[in-house]
Amino acid sequence: MRVLSEKVSRMNPAGKASMVERVYDQVQELISELGLKPGDRLNTESELSELFGVSRSTVREALRLLEQEDVVHAIQGQGRFISASVSLRVERPMTKYESITEVLTARGYRVSSAVLDVSIGAADDEEAEALRIQPGAEVIRLLRIRYGDDEPLVVSANTLPRSTLPGPIEHRDWGGSLTAALATHGHHVNASIATISAVDLPQEWQERYKLAGLGPWLLVKEVGMSRQGERVLYAADYHRGSEMSFSVLRQR
Repeated sequence: MRVLSEKVSRMNPAGKASMVERVYDQVQELISELGLKPGDRLNTESELSELFGVSRSTVREALRLLEQEDVVHAIQGQGRFISASVSLRVERPMTKYESITEVLTARGYRVSSAVLDVSIGAADDEEAEALRIQPGAEVIRLLRIRYGDDEPLVVSANTLPRSTLPGPIEHRDWGGSLTAALATHGHHVNASIATISAVDLPQEWQERYKLAGLGPWLLVKEVGMSRQGERVLYAADYHRGSEMSFSVLRQR
């Protein structure tokens, strides 16, 4: 059995993730730092609990998430072992929820935003169905372009229930991460339901925002859900097809 270093027992003081999510991340970092390979045995719940300074129940929940993603697998009476799928790492996997800011930053881009429009209105049928609210309920609509190194890469149309971000909309900075803004009001988005299709950017946007001639776009329609199961964000993100791609790990 490999001995784990005390250096891995760091915690994220910002409180942006739950304790279970932090341990989930720490175990993955630990696997990488120790160079564990498929078939290697992971340390016990008790040992991980002591290293990370958390309860065994927290460690158990984090390990359960890793089992669901087939990072580790348990053998009755023997412990948990690194799964074969650990060696199959994909860039920008669709199974991990990330904000657009996180996606572009992770790919090495210098990220900037242009806010095209922000308004309060009444939810149409599509928005109401996606967010599980009544048609006509008050929502915030945000339209913006995300740039990577000054190149337009993503055009985002976002809809949120008005209650998720209270206060005058004109007093808020809409250029940053919407996921982070929701988190400051207790709505931590950590999962989503998404569909992907190849489309052209709406003609009106191409002409109005000088985005014509950039080829096909990958449209990701996504409903973001909080830890409490609330549907707090409906996004239609147009990813520039020539510059952006997604990867999927397929398992039987």
